[in-house]
Amino acid sequence: MKIISWNINGIRAVEKKGELQKLLHTENPDVLFFQEIKAKSSQLSKYLTENEDYYQFYHSAEKPGYAGVGVWVKKSAHSKAPAVQTGMPGWNDNEGRVIRLDFEKTSLVGIYFPNGGKSDAAWREKLEFYNHFLDYINTVRKSGRCTIWCGDLNVAHNPIDLARPKENEGSIGFLPEERNWVNRVIENNWVDVFRNFYPDAESYTWWHVISGARARNIGWRIDYFFINRDDLGKVKSTSHISKQMGSDHCPVLLDVDI
Repeated sequence: MKIISWNINGIRAVEKKGELQKLLHTENPDVLFFQEIKAKSSQLSKYLTENEDYYQFYHSAEKPGYAGVGVWVKKSAHSKAPAVQTGMPGWNDNEGRVIRLDFEKTSLVGIYFPNGGKSDAAWREKLEFYNHFLDYINTVRKSGRCTIWCGDLNVAHNPIDLARPKENEGSIGFLPEERNWVNRVIENNWVDVFRNFYPDAESYTWWHVISGARARNIGWRIDYFFINRDDLGKVKSTSHISKQMGSDHCPVLLDVDI
């Protein structure tokens, strides 16, 4: 199964540019998770809601033009649409941040984590979201399912995960509390798949648009795949599709035998 996760930063704009179509043609994913769709389903074209090749599901934010997640599943690989859940028990997911696919023995979860930089309240909510999500995903795993989760975590874990770590020691996305949470994730036997395969790679998934950082590759790695350590042997490969344009993030890819 080839799974792609992409913070698309506005699904309508990326469709209009033809970049979404380009990704599908080039990579032909079995499952495609989106973050930051920034639209309601009623605002989307038939290509984005009645695609002949994919089952399509969205979980939009209540606030117009903000956040939201989605997932597409290739019809040719599944005779019927998989079970889909949105949000997390015990969490008011009115910003559209969590979407989950359940197959027979596997759960795939796509997440758009809060940025937390707008205010003190937003920062506290980010930390609360982190903790709630870890409890939630551990519970999913306890059911005995092969569990994979992915998305925009809005944190660079270690200095190797951003081009200028010293200059960003006090920046949202690289603060000790955020980085320590990723440490807790790993201590809970979740594996950062890309870093496991490429421990020394300086490869990024997000670049600041206005400053032209992408052309200079001054970026951050904030988009991830995690898998339960016991299932790591099922992973065939992972990569950053860094040449794919259309968003300030590039897609990340996982090829896994499930």
